[in-house]
Amino acid sequence: MAVENWVAKEIESLTAFRRDLHQNPELLYDVTRTASSVATALRAAGVDEVIEGIGRSGVVGVIHGQTDTKGRMIGLRADMDALPIDETSGKPWASLVPGKMHACGHDGHSTMLLGAARQLAETRAFDGTVIVIFQPAEEGGAGAKAMIDDGLFERWPCNEVYGMHNRPNLPVGEFTIAPGPIMAAVDEVRITVTGRGGHAARPNDTIDPLPVAAALIQAIQTVVSRTVDPLDSAVVSLCTIHAGNAFNVVPQAIELTGTVRTLREEVRDHVEAQLSRLVEHIAAGFGGVGNLDYVRHYPVTVNHARETELAAAAAQEVAGMDKVCVDMPPIMGGEDFSFMLNEVPGAMINVGNGSSAGLHHPEYDFNDDVIPWGCSYWTTLVRQRLPLA
Repeated sequence: MAVENWVAKEIESLTAFRRDLHQNPELLYDVTRTASSVATALRAAGVDEVIEGIGRSGVVGVIHGQTDTKGRMIGLRADMDALPIDETSGKPWASLVPGKMHACGHDGHSTMLLGAARQLAETRAFDGTVIVIFQPAEEGGAGAKAMIDDGLFERWPCNEVYGMHNRPNLPVGEFTIAPGPIMAAVDEVRITVTGRGGHAARPNDTIDPLPVAAALIQAIQTVVSRTVDPLDSAVVSLCTIHAGNAFNVVPQAIELTGTVRTLREEVRDHVEAQLSRLVEHIAAGFGGVGNLDYVRHYPVTVNHARETELAAAAAQEVAGMDKVCVDMPPIMGGEDFSFMLNEVPGAMINVGNGSSAGLHHPEYDFNDDVIPWGCSYWTTLVRQRLPLA
């Protein structure tokens, strides 16, 4: 089938919309301009209802089909927020805001869903209701959960929900998906070791937290390699160390932070317990006190089996059977669409971004050639899931 013909007349305006979002990135829940641009565009497209401020700054558009004989509703979700990164892409439409950029392609995700909303509102060629969900704060703020907590699925009880993310270095026009766990749980660890500070010339009068930290770093490297089943997946990365302010003072305390990524809840529980034991007992062995603050941010992203097949079928109609991989290996990055999948059956699919810098890289840019493929996927999925009689 390839890309649908209707996208051709929309592509110029959609590309301009995407590049405008790219030049004006906003972070987390502070997406006032972005959300307003989305809401204005949805109203201009003739979407039946446009509701702003869901989950603080999310936008929901409601589109009714030609008929509604079965009372079915599906949700399509895109994210809107950017990242705190200085852009170095050199593109004419590069970020105009220092320290902020769309380094994950959420500008493209929002644009593709907007394009689909335009077509769905114009044709109404489906039986039921579609809600288009534009969420804030995917990048660490759990905006999906905020929208759910604000009554997203109570107000709009979806039977299914679907998401889509771009994938760098997957060719444009190709898709990839798989059932089951596809992205990892995202947890934060904050370790504090408290000793006894003092003069660096008399370390015997102190309990130096730095050797404790060194021992902890070494020991924590064994949590995955020596306590997790090799057939399971887990990552523990310590990424920051903060201690002291002077070259001749043994600090009172030291703080380490990092992240844990897992694909099963049992492994997640195990890693937290192992870290807790190591922090407590290694610090005590040196005469200090260790404390672990373990924060569970995003759950594992788990695609539902049936909905994965349905999403793949829509992608195959658009791209062709040979352009859709249905056994994508999981990755250890996280995604807060996981919260929605824990509430409603659904699936997330990846669409190729072509040759590009990786996600969260300062040279990354969403490939505008992907817009027609994403729009066509969304509208095809709706027609397949909500067919007219």
